[in-house]
Amino acid sequence: MILNYVYRIYADSNQIDLLNEWLETCRLSYNYALRELKDWIASRKCPIDRCSLESEYIMSADYPFPSYHQQQNNLPKAKKQFPRLKVVPSQVLQTNIRRLHDAWDFFQKRGYGFPRFKKYGQMKSILFPQFKTNPLTCSGEHRRCKATSARSSVRQIQLPKLGKVQINLHRPIPDGFAIKQVRVVKKAVGWFAVVAIESDIALASPVPHGHDLGVDVGLLSYVATSDGFIESRPKFFKTAYSRLKVLQKRLSRKIKRGRNYEKARIKVAKQHNHIAFKRTDYQFKLAHKLCNIANTIFVEDCDFRIMAKGMLGKHTIDASFGQFRTILEYVAKKRDVFVGRVDHRGTSQTCPNCRTEVRKDLSVRLHECHECGYVVDRDIASAQEICNRGQETYRGTPEKQEIASQVVLSGNFVLDKWRNPAFAGRGGMPNSDIGKPTLYCASN
Repeated sequence: MILNYVYRIYADSNQIDLLNEWLETCRLSYNYALRELKDWIASRKCPIDRCSLESEYIMSADYPFPSYHQQQNNLPKAKKQFPRLKVVPSQVLQTNIRRLHDAWDFFQKRGYGFPRFKKYGQMKSILFPQFKTNPLTCSGEHRRCKATSARSSVRQIQLPKLGKVQINLHRPIPDGFAIKQVRVVKKAVGWFAVVAIESDIALASPVPHGHDLGVDVGLLSYVATSDGFIESRPKFFKTAYSRLKVLQKRLSRKIKRGRNYEKARIKVAKQHNHIAFKRTDYQFKLAHKLCNIANTIFVEDCDFRIMAKGMLGKHTIDASFGQFRTILEYVAKKRDVFVGRVDHRGTSQTCPNCRTEVRKDLSVRLHECHECGYVVDRDIASAQEICNRGQETYRGTPEKQEIASQVVLSGNFVLDKWRNPAFAGRGGMPNSDIGKPTLYCASN
């Protein structure tokens, strides 16, 4: 089992200068390796009896393809020619070349997205892939915690050729886990260490069990569940947009590449970091809340990038539904909660009680079925239909189809006696009988 813990680190001025120099060296080596790769391709893409209309760098016919192992083996020779490479740890340079070839392999797999050259300042992280011993140490200094008024020791992390760097270990490394690698990330608000920890514990993949919950996401209600729980959408970008607009206006008035321009750019980047941190923190807390409610969660299997291209694209990107689904699956796997994806097509146009089609525009926020008379909020009805499809896909309840066939043969489309008792007299709000799956269709 591998987990990533993110901690804030506090490097001194000399260490910050060294890290910035390493990032720039890695950027140059990345671009050099990419240039060699593109030259090899360009020198072999034209026919043998004619040349390209544009000038190309001609490489010999026996020159091998610049693969990862080829370029990695050339690093010792490059250090003799470029002494600047000797300052950076060797494994950091190797992982930097590995990053380029991962992008190249991904390009070959999907057919588009050729690796690009990185401009100045675009290299934001370096990776230390291996540690012989535990890099976390405890110094002899003590500081008083403002929250608990207790004295705690200062934690430090030992990084190759960088020395000991203070780290805010806000949560300890669990017992039985060992630190495998550390990625140092530069952001506008400071420096962070992404610590990858590994354990021999193997978690089995969760299976559908316990209480089922359908989750529908949207712009009006950020999350609506089949149990009737609705979470309103927090507008992270909109609430901070007034301050961001002022900072961007100040940035536009500065002369580019000047000292004041760089200060204004950092302030804009810090505001964006603040918005992103608030969104991520909220999504993690909401994911834990949903895992407290149910043991099995069903979500829509849709491409939210298509929604981001519409009229409400800015609000869709601000909501970050795809990131929330990824966080929910990550949190659920750690807490032994099953998360399954179901088909999203027509979930808001289907009655969860009798499964008939009920067409309605996006402006209609109330679901009213003309067949069974079931009335409920539109988002809750969609979540209940998602729960129905999830149970059909992952639970496989054969008795549901049998009872539904009996309803059709009887001709009773009122379905009062077939409806789930959880909806009776509650306006479509089901109860949450923990431990038992709740079907929201005519089969109950």
